[in-house]
Amino acid sequence: VQLQASGGGLVHAGGSLRLSCAASESIADYHGMGWFRQVPGAERDGVACINISDGRQYYDDSVKGRFTISRDTAKNTVYLQMNNLKPEDTAVYYCAPQCTPAGFEYWGQGTQVTVSS
Repeated sequence: VQLQASGGGLVHAGGSLRLSCAASESIADYHGMGWFRQVPGAERDGVACINISDGRQYYDDSVKGRFTISRDTAKNTVYLQMNNLKPEDTAVYYCAPQCTPAGFEYWGQGTQVTVSS
């Protein structure tokens, strides 16, 4: 599968962004899809995950109440709505067809999110 993450940018603290992750194939057969983020020198961490079949959502504590993950199976796309952004949200954001980063190799370029204070 090829995944194209987009929608990043530069925003002030308190601002919002909506990230998109478009898959090259149907996501309907995946158990879940997740968003991850990585800053230089650190490991890639999970941010949010969604169960494709029933829409259940899971969030890291650092983003609960601010980020919302959703999916559109007709468009083979997963979204991450990010509100009330904080400088510590600055990172490159990636998506993957699973809810943990372990074992996935095809991360692509991701999309840069920069939040200024």
